[in-house]
Amino acid sequence: MEIQTIKNNQTTKKATERISGSEAIVRCLIEEGTKIIYGYPGGAIMPVYDELFKFQDKIHHVLTRHEQGATHSAQGFARISGQVGVAIATSGPGATNLITGIADAQIDSTPMVCITGQVFSHLLGSDAFQETDIVGISTPVTKWNCQVTKASDIPAAIAKAFYIAKSGRPGPVLIDITKDAQLEEFDFSYEKCTQVRSYNPVPKTEIAAVEAAAKLINAAKKPLIVWGQGVILSEAEKQLIAVVEKAGIPAAWTILGASAIPTSHPLNVGMVGMHGNYAPNKLTNECDVLIAVGMRFDDRVTGTLATYAKQAKIIHFEIDPAEIDKNVKTDVAVLGDAKASLELLLPLLEEKKHTDWHQEFKDLYAIEYEKVIKDDLYPTKEGLTMGEVLKEINIQSKGNAAIVTDVGQHQMIACRYADFNITKSNITSGGLGTMGFGLPAAIGAKMAAPEREVVSISGDGGYQMTIQELGTIFQQKAAVKVVVLNNDFLGMVRQWQQLFFDKRYASTEMVNPNFVKIAEGYYIKAKKVTKREELAAAVKEMMESKEAYFLEVCVEKEGNVFPMIPTGASVSDIRLE
Repeated sequence: MEIQTIKNNQTTKKATERISGSEAIVRCLIEEGTKIIYGYPGGAIMPVYDELFKFQDKIHHVLTRHEQGATHSAQGFARISGQVGVAIATSGPGATNLITGIADAQIDSTPMVCITGQVFSHLLGSDAFQETDIVGISTPVTKWNCQVTKASDIPAAIAKAFYIAKSGRPGPVLIDITKDAQLEEFDFSYEKCTQVRSYNPVPKTEIAAVEAAAKLINAAKKPLIVWGQGVILSEAEKQLIAVVEKAGIPAAWTILGASAIPTSHPLNVGMVGMHGNYAPNKLTNECDVLIAVGMRFDDRVTGTLATYAKQAKIIHFEIDPAEIDKNVKTDVAVLGDAKASLELLLPLLEEKKHTDWHQEFKDLYAIEYEKVIKDDLYPTKEGLTMGEVLKEINIQSKGNAAIVTDVGQHQMIACRYADFNITKSNITSGGLGTMGFGLPAAIGAKMAAPEREVVSISGDGGYQMTIQELGTIFQQKAAVKVVVLNNDFLGMVRQWQQLFFDKRYASTEMVNPNFVKIAEGYYIKAKKVTKREELAAAVKEMMESKEAYFLEVCVEKEGNVFPMIPTGASVSDIRLE
């Protein structure tokens, strides 16, 4: 058959095939370049799985052990590749199990398309078996969602989903497709979506705003750049480095921005935020111009807003208009894609060195090194520290590994001490703080970039939330290196209980299983380290393995992560002990 369409006042004919809605779903994914999807089958999505079986030479389905694992794997895939991650699940509990990963992707701006099966359309609203209003449930945590009840609507919905998920500020999209729409036949054709009426994903950059920003930067005596993941999402790493080097500006990063500029770069002054570095946090309240690039002034970065950078002129480079003035009042807002905006800024900047200003960062770093870093990386006490584990991973990986973490003390230590030479190397749950993120996200990252070394770092608490994904690693033969830093505590909560609740360790001590035997039960080579003299050889063996490897390192039980900005405090009140 042929379908006539009118475009540019000319009638064109597009060849179609009569196929089922379920086959159309798979064909649409292939048209969008999808090579890998993560999911879990069930009754309401079974027709799609039947088609996936037929098309397995073109699209690889990864059977995760839980639907949450599917979303986190899709996130890891997206974060390291820059492509859209895809997750699929059945109706009811299958769909609701996706929600945590969807919410995580929404707040961390991760492009992801989730497809859920749904009961027959005539049963909608009847509380049918495994019926849940997933469109209603997911509305607050998706960039866009829809329900499809007719097969003929499937191609347009999927095309729109991929466009919205990837364009502008990325995010997750969910399409809920009823079973009758999957079974119904229709005349199929596919056309990628390139625009949506009333949706403007990339606002036009006003040159006047760029010029105003350049004027403030050129006049600054103590400028500071804080960059976030927007730099990575817009692939503006080279442009940012060029701006930093030409203007001689110290540059600090949020945890999702880590790796955009190599750790070793002399103008990279470290991490801001609750457990960030002493100098960039402290000097945020002493700079005269603060340039935010692709970051949203999260509360973990700013501390109390009442005292945050009040002395500074604020310049905000941002793609999402909703983020402008949301938390911090700006003096100059530069809307648009970070890469394009920085390219416009670069020729307007004067060459500067700011030598005295840089010395202030070096002086404060020296204080942090003596009080915190030295003991983390080169401890003299008996117990192993999380920091020295990261140091050994740096040595063996030469700073080229992608580090994927869960949430907690180990996450902050990994962000602080991992060496990042390559962009898209710090994959972590930032805004939502999802325990259980690390292991499945590492699977997605490794499958997206098999040539890269991918190291999953978890605490003993978060690891057990998605420990079943070891089965996915085994079945997929994904050569992920899995590290558990075991302190027999929910470490971050315990640290707060120690500092602010008089050491009342309420429900934070863990009685853990034999992690090595569990890994070996999944046919993964495993080792446990309890002594410092065993660490280097064990990390070396892990990193040299061509297959998946599990390493448990027993670290000090009551080790704390410093520096630390207490909740509600100013960045100036950052504590070193």
